Formats: sequence, C-alpha cells, structure tokens
Amino acid sequence: MRPQRISLGVALALLAWAAGAQEAPIRTEAAIPGGAVLERDVAYLAEDRAERADLYRPRSVAREARLPAVVIIHGGGFTGGDKRRSREINIAVNLVLRGYVALSINYLLSAAPGQVSWPQNLQDCYTAVRWLRKHAARLHIDPERIGVVGGSAGGTLASLVTLTRSEDRLAPGGPHAEFSAGVRCGVDLYGPSDFSGTADLKMIGKPRSAAPELYRAASPVTYARRNSPPLLILHGTADTTVPVRQSERLAEALKAVGAPHELVIIPGAPHTFDLQPKERDLRELVLGFFDRHLKGSQPGS
Repeated sequence: MRPQRISLGVALALLAWAAGAQEAPIRTEAAIPGGAVLERDVAYLAEDRAERADLYRPRSVAREARLPAVVIIHGGGFTGGDKRRSREINIAVNLVLRGYVALSINYLLSAAPGQVSWPQNLQDCYTAVRWLRKHAARLHIDPERIGVVGGSAGGTLASLVTLTRSEDRLAPGGPHAEFSAGVRCGVDLYGPSDFSGTADLKMIGKPRSAAPELYRAASPVTYARRNSPPLLILHGTADTTVPVRQSERLAEALKAVGAPHELVIIPGAPHTFDLQPKERDLRELVLGFFDRHLKGSQPGS
C-alpha cells in the first residue's frame, strides 16, 4: 500500500514517541481476585532469553472445558514498559473473570543505546501465541480460539500479530515453530499504525531514509488485506502522545480493502487507558468483541 503524507502535527507528536518517550507512570499494584490464578514469570521464549510472561487463569475450570485465550502486549515506545503495569493487569483480570486465559508478556526492548529489537519484538509476540497452542491441553485452552490485545507500542504489535501472515516472512523459526502464530482477532489500544512519516525508530536501528522498507514492514497499515482477522481499534481524542490520526489511518486502510474492523473514538480519553477509564467503561465493548470472535461458533465446533 502506498504511504500517505502525514501532517506536521502528527509527525511532531510521533517524534517524541519514536525517540523513546515513555508512557506516563502507572501503578503496578493491583488486586488479583480470588477467582483467578496468577503464575508469574513463565519462560515462554528460548532458554537463553530473560523475558518472561505472567499467566492468568480462572481458578475453577471443568475438566472437559476448553477456554479461549488472549495474549496481552504492554506498551512503552518499544524501549520500556512491563507486563505488570496496571493497564496490563486490568486487562488480564477482566479477561479471566470473563472466562479467558491471559498471557501477559515481556518482549525484547530497545532499552540500551544502539540495541535493535525489530523484528524480534514482533517475533516474541508470535512465540507467545505458539506457546499457548503448545500448552493448550494442560491449560484447558482451545488452540483455535486465541486473540491478542495491546496498548500503545503493544497496540502496534497486536495489530501486526492480527494482520500479518506467514507469507510476510516475519515469523520466527525459533521455539514452538511447529505451531501456528495466527490469531482469530485483535484489539489495538491507541497504537501507532504508520511509521512512514515518523522520526527514526530506536528499535529499527537505521534511519528511515536509509531503510524505508523496514519502516514499512513495522507499520500495520502495510498489511491491510481483505481477509484479515477482525481488529478493534480504540483511541482517545485527548491523546497527545500518539495522535488519533494514527488509528484513523489504520481504519481507513482496512476499510479500503473491506477488512473487518471497528474504530471507536473515546472523547476526552488521554493516552494510556485500560478497560475502565473515567471517560467510558470499555469492558463490555472489548470483552464483547472477544466473546463474539473467540466464544462464538466456528466451523466444526
């Protein structure tokens, strides 16, 4: 897809974000309800990787039950963030209370000067999906009912997991590669979608002028195709970190090819909100979206 011109205001806002601006501080403490079981620091990547995941499950599951599952991807400008920020915990707890298994992951970051994390950060997200499929029987997961959600940089990665395909050649051949990395649906919370007009990204490690193909590959708008899994996109009008135009741009690209999607703009909402911002309770919107696509009937079910 041919890149569109990005306005100066959008480019300047993304400049700070792409240069490594961190999300506003978020409380990491949160109560895990009695109906949920939390397994901390699960090794889902290769043995030599330090990043871990937190696994949330309903405490009581019937032996024959096969639950849907969702991978949660944190934000932080691809340079910071953590799976135990309050947004990620809020999403995980609400999913578990709705009858889902949730895997909240840490992934490779460009935290150190000169550290390149693209496309390994996306590949880590693929590996998380594959890890759930590998352990589906033990965790009472239906391997055909897996989704993904992420906020900010995590929203970008969630969109990429949802929209990319094997022919895009972005998936790794690493751990659990015998399993599919595909998902049935995704939720993107205010993630950048088009890096064609941004400043240089630390995660790519090369200037955009020298490697425009890498910036296109990291942009979800590149993968807008008709038969993509459904994508729910949410963005607040008061977001001064990632302009709302980024979500509108992705929705326009998906609409142009007839891809299933929904764009919801939340008046007054800033950057970095969970499923219960003061502006609007989003639990039924997001959980209802997952219910329709991960709990609804499917061929052969």
